[in-house]
Amino acid sequence: MSKQARELSHSKPLTRRAFLGRTGITLSALVASSLSASYAASVYAAEAANDESEGSPFADSPAVLVDLTRCVGCNSCALACKVKNDRPDPDVAPEGLSNEAFTFVSQTEISDASGNPVTKFAKRQCMHCLEPACVAACPAAAMYKSEEGPIVYRPNRCLGCRYCQVACPFEVPAFDWNNGLTPKISKCWFCLDRQLAGEQPACVEACPTGALHFGRRSELLAQAHARIATNPDRYVDHVFGEFEVGGTSWLYISDVPFEELGFPAGLPEEAPPHQSEKVMKALPAVILGMSALATGTAVYTHRSAAKAETSAMAEASELTEANTVATGVPESGLEQSPDLAKGEGEE
Repeated sequence: MSKQARELSHSKPLTRRAFLGRTGITLSALVASSLSASYAASVYAAEAANDESEGSPFADSPAVLVDLTRCVGCNSCALACKVKNDRPDPDVAPEGLSNEAFTFVSQTEISDASGNPVTKFAKRQCMHCLEPACVAACPAAAMYKSEEGPIVYRPNRCLGCRYCQVACPFEVPAFDWNNGLTPKISKCWFCLDRQLAGEQPACVEACPTGALHFGRRSELLAQAHARIATNPDRYVDHVFGEFEVGGTSWLYISDVPFEELGFPAGLPEEAPPHQSEKVMKALPAVILGMSALATGTAVYTHRSAAKAETSAMAEASELTEANTVATGVPESGLEQSPDLAKGEGEE
């Protein structure tokens, strides 16, 4: 009998208590890790739950109402933003979001009711979500939601992972691809310094047509719905940003559907961090189930292997006994001692 076979034959069977004990030890670290990871994703959900019961601070958060029927595409807002944030080429209107431009005015060619081509303009920038996906996705807290409301970026903490870019439903964060050694994300930070000084954002102050109106979110929502109700033939019945991805600080009203202007369509009303929280809450149970299944499979395989080897040993023993009965000589007798072999040689 081999040494391994003897060990297997004399090993104690794995009891249910031992099985559960080993499984619990293995899973404790996994569950703890999963729960700690779920904390970051659940922070904003917890805040939202408190908001519903205590009166949401989002109602008083700073916001901007953009009336696209008043936007003439002058780019005063975009140029003022460049000057305020010391961006290159302050006299050149940007054509998109980048590390050199935190806002821009898009141009979309559509047809009016008579079929005539018209150009529609729309100011675009970070939407400053009430429950931002970029903040929930950032592993280094480089992107964070300030107490005042604006989403602010801390470059000294940035790892360059660009998770914020992937998470943002509006594709806002811009990565500086020309400086990979010191990664940096660029985005509108809502002129937080000006707000703290009691001033309006630079873009709002520069708008000559009144297309941008700065104020408290609840008040701006009331104004937006009042304008739509008063002029139903002028506006579509939709305030973009009121419910999209949990709500945003930049709100839009328009005379044409937003999807025709390039705004993302089909966005969920639930904030992305809430969806992440659901996944993270279910993860411990999934890990527990998979680990229990893997452990059970390993135990079953171990026992099956032990039984197979024991059975093989028993068959070998039976075969040996059968040979002994048939020949009348035990296997041990077939091997002669050196003395006996010497005696036979002398004869």
